[in-house]
Amino acid sequence: MAYWVKINYERSIYLIDLDSITAFSFQGNKRITFWLPNSSQPIILTKQACEDSYRLVLEYIKKKSDILSKKKTNEWWVQIIYDRDEWLINLNSISAFAYEGNGRITFWLPDSTEDIIINNNSNPEAYSKISKFIKQVIGHSLP
Repeated sequence: MAYWVKINYERSIYLIDLDSITAFSFQGNKRITFWLPNSSQPIILTKQACEDSYRLVLEYIKKKSDILSKKKTNEWWVQIIYDRDEWLINLNSISAFAYEGNGRITFWLPDSTEDIIINNNSNPEAYSKISKFIKQVIGHSLP
């Protein structure tokens, strides 16, 4: 199901299906970043510069987070704190994971140049969910 929004950003008007976005990064009430599908172009919304667009995307993120917290979906989204930002990431969109000998899991966000590195000590909940996704959906297990 599509969730289309109209966003004014840098002198352009974008029509974006937020359901096609694979990851959101947000920093409290300061900014929201996401990448356009099939592009490495980020959209960075701030409350001060793009109040209406910021509000629309934040409402979508809150709605998605509420659905996830109530476990009423089979989607594989994970919420993590990484690099001082909170992230909401659709694991189904990830096409490669790397497991390092020190126990870290690295994956790369599609449509961006960002890599995410998770270890069990700093983020056990996200690490567990990512490991479970790898085992149940991909069919492999990590050491």
